[in-house]
Amino acid sequence: MLGQHDAPWPAAVADEAESDPLAGVAAVARAAGWWWPYEKAVIVAERPVELHRDEAGRLDRGDGPALAFPDGFALYAWRGMPVPAEFLGRLGELTPDRIRTEENAELRRVMLEHYGYERYLEESGAQPVHRDETGVLWRIALDGDEPVAMVEVVNSTPEPDGTHRTYWLRVPPRVRTAREGVAWTFGVDADAYHPERET
Repeated sequence: MLGQHDAPWPAAVADEAESDPLAGVAAVARAAGWWWPYEKAVIVAERPVELHRDEAGRLDRGDGPALAFPDGFALYAWRGMPVPAEFLGRLGELTPDRIRTEENAELRRVMLEHYGYERYLEESGAQPVHRDETGVLWRIALDGDEPVAMVEVVNSTPEPDGTHRTYWLRVPPRVRTAREGVAWTFGVDADAYHPERET
């Protein structure tokens, strides 16, 4: 049973009277998290005191536990990926060299996302490998892992103040040109990518 996550449907159909067969389910929904009823026993989990998720519904928090319970149990996660608690506390101290020397590829990816690809490119002295009318292809070599390839593109639609925003598109490392990278983000190959109008 989903406990608090079941709350909407008992609230819609249950009667406040104790004789209502759904009264017990509604009471548990008000007071507990998930629960497992068996014939002679019930396991009831407390409701979390903290729950932080990203727009995709994944556990996500950069400055503390993404999920915490009153008894002190907690899970730390960045965009759905579990991370050690002390790892998050050190994200503010990142440098390009620290990112480069991280042996765990998943933690290194989290570091890059937190630090920012553009900032990492600038501060690590990365050089563009290809430039064309669609954008600039950058490649970051990483020890013991496949390189990170990014295409720097400028939004063709101006912002209200007249400026044009720069975006960074992560593309597969096999990409050789900026056009190929941008085309990949639309699911086509470079030869087929010929937008008639950009908005």
